Amino acid sequence: MSTNLPFRFGSEVYTWYMSGNGKTHEGRLGHMIEIIAQAGFTGIQPIFSWMGELRDARLLKAKLQEQGLELAALSLALEWNGAEETETERAEADAAIELLTHFPGAILCTVQIPTGRHDLDVRQQNLIRIVNAVSARAVAKGIPCSFHPNSPHTSIIRTADDYKVVLEGLDTKVTGWTPDVGHIINGGMDPLEKMQEYASLINHMHYKDWDGEPEFALMGKGKVDLLAITQWLKDIQYSGWIVCEDEGKEALEDPDFVTLHDGQWINQELVPALKN
Repeated sequence: MSTNLPFRFGSEVYTWYMSGNGKTHEGRLGHMIEIIAQAGFTGIQPIFSWMGELRDARLLKAKLQEQGLELAALSLALEWNGAEETETERAEADAAIELLTHFPGAILCTVQIPTGRHDLDVRQQNLIRIVNAVSARAVAKGIPCSFHPNSPHTSIIRTADDYKVVLEGLDTKVTGWTPDVGHIINGGMDPLEKMQEYASLINHMHYKDWDGEPEFALMGKGKVDLLAITQWLKDIQYSGWIVCEDEGKEALEDPDFVTLHDGQWINQELVPALKN
């Protein structure tokens, strides 16, 4: 992919996770790394709980070097439903932080597993407190952090009101924001407008497309104006990663195809359409 840009493109592994609720491709991170490299991406964002033997920093580093990829970020997805982290959640977060100490510059990307919109006000404040605490521990070890909202109907950060509460509660000394353009539009907001509103928080990006039928579409086939968004990121000299996390229905049957399609679409259609 073009290097004449201030940002780089990577790929998330959730595209494979969609099939069989994570069971179909469990333990195949090495294969995913190979396909992501073949697609022309230069970085990868694995899900920490789904890395298998490649949670070993030495093995992960060797596989990434073999395929010429960087660890762009690491997804730490936990429920975080209490007033504080559970012992298990804290241990998992600290293990992810320890892994990232071996990959300077890679981002700890926190994301809450949605479990319902009950007790919304209290649970949003709990989430803010926990994300800030996890990020503070990571930053103390030199690891940059970013929070990733999502949009299932059971998510507590789905709507514009939710975004205002949670994003404005983040401790900007220790964490930034990962706009996921597909989740933003799925929550009833305009992705570019929301990104412009909280531009100072952005330190990582996720791309997926959306058509509302009922939700996500293969990249380039939906209604998200990915060209306008990418042009804006280029114009403001955003210098982080843009990570593709395609949740189009095609991923249920053939996540390899989806990832290869995304790489081709970005390189052959999106990037050439950008203006200087």
